[in-house]
Amino acid sequence: MGKRVFITGIAGFLGSHLADAFIEEGYEVAGNDNLIGGYESNVPGEAEFHHVECQDVDAMKEAMGDADIVYHTAALAHEGLSVFSPALINDHLYQATSGTLAAAADCDIDRFVYCSSMSRYGENETPFTEDMEPRPQDPYAISKVAAEDLTKLLADVHGFEYVIAVPHNIIGPRQKYNDPFRNVAAIFINRMLQGNQPIIYGDGEQKRCFTFIQDDVRPLKKLAHEDAVVGETINIGPDDEFITINTLAEVIADIIDFDLDPIYVEGRPQEVQLANCSADKARELLDYEPRYTLRDGLEEMVEWVQSEGPKEFEYHLDLEIVTEQTPDTWKEQMI
Repeated sequence: MGKRVFITGIAGFLGSHLADAFIEEGYEVAGNDNLIGGYESNVPGEAEFHHVECQDVDAMKEAMGDADIVYHTAALAHEGLSVFSPALINDHLYQATSGTLAAAADCDIDRFVYCSSMSRYGENETPFTEDMEPRPQDPYAISKVAAEDLTKLLADVHGFEYVIAVPHNIIGPRQKYNDPFRNVAAIFINRMLQGNQPIIYGDGEQKRCFTFIQDDVRPLKKLAHEDAVVGETINIGPDDEFITINTLAEVIADIIDFDLDPIYVEGRPQEVQLANCSADKARELLDYEPRYTLRDGLEEMVEWVQSEGPKEFEYHLDLEIVTEQTPDTWKEQMI
């Protein structure tokens, strides 16, 4: 494998941390971002930055150049919103992946690492294992699974290696915390630091595991060079501390010393109740072992948001479908 890595979404949360890690390892790093969900200030100074859309194939070919490895982290990762803005989400998931793959194949890369989503598993029994048939429950997940299939097909036809990574529920510094449509921990932290109660959909008994960013980056970075991972789908994230959204709010409130009294609103359509991935395959292939507990990660995240300062929420994405089922939190900008 070569030493030039191209990262889509390099100005975003995951992409910028990956860029840091590869630069530290001595790789030449380049990447692109449309800055919808990221900030140019996140891009390391040593990285080559291109402000272009993944869907612009010609621009992507020029930006990618002689890259050996491509990490496709760019996405509008708005699962709940996708039920009400499917065209927007599909454009920035499936279409963005199509453009990235076209450029990668034309640039004769060696390996393509596609960052999928735990949403691929849908209503399967927990813990989710990689051999389960995907059962996507919303447009976001459908696009993710379709993009996985496209990655496999084009890799086979054009002769490059691929890995499907499944990182999930990542938290930590640089996460966009004034986005009202996603990132539940970030939304809770931002609201509590402003003296506002967290808003919880449904009864709050939905259960999730959360990953601190550095615990995700370490195994993800290994996908650039390990031979055993080629052609594999690998969950990357913890399978312990499987907690409810209510418990998440309680832990954050305890860290901030906030008098918690959550606001409960109607649940969102198609939201999966239980979502937890097995990490056994990552342990076997990547020596995966988290170093942060949930509380450790949340404490670092709270400290970072405090240092940046709470922000007003920015309703920066359009609702394409506005009906009685569309959450009032978005229609009435309650968050």
